[in-house]
Amino acid sequence: MIRITVVLLLVAALTACSTFRFPGVHRISIQQGNVVTQQMVDRLKPGMTKSQVKFVLGNAVIDDPLEADRWDYVYSIQLPNGSVIRKLLSVFFVDERLSHFMGDFIPTDEYDALAKTASKD
Repeated sequence: MIRITVVLLLVAALTACSTFRFPGVHRISIQQGNVVTQQMVDRLKPGMTKSQVKFVLGNAVIDDPLEADRWDYVYSIQLPNGSVIRKLLSVFFVDERLSHFMGDFIPTDEYDALAKTASKD
């Protein structure tokens, strides 16, 4: 009888540490970094000052003193199913003014222009 109890306790302890998922158990999404939306990217215009960009996007996640004219905004979310979504936006400045940006977002104007060009082909 004691053996059965020990075996059951051992099995319970091992399953508690496993990746076995109980059906119906709520899992939360884990967000990290800056949330950057398409509307925020659309508000960026060349020539904006650093303070204006900070007002639109917030503080950069990565503050690199060696690259003072480049701000990186990194966002990741882990979904309940285990998949991870990562987004990156790098903003570049020349003479304290917004020069350009690149990453996983493009302005809606450019997207619309690309879509029109692709539909003509």
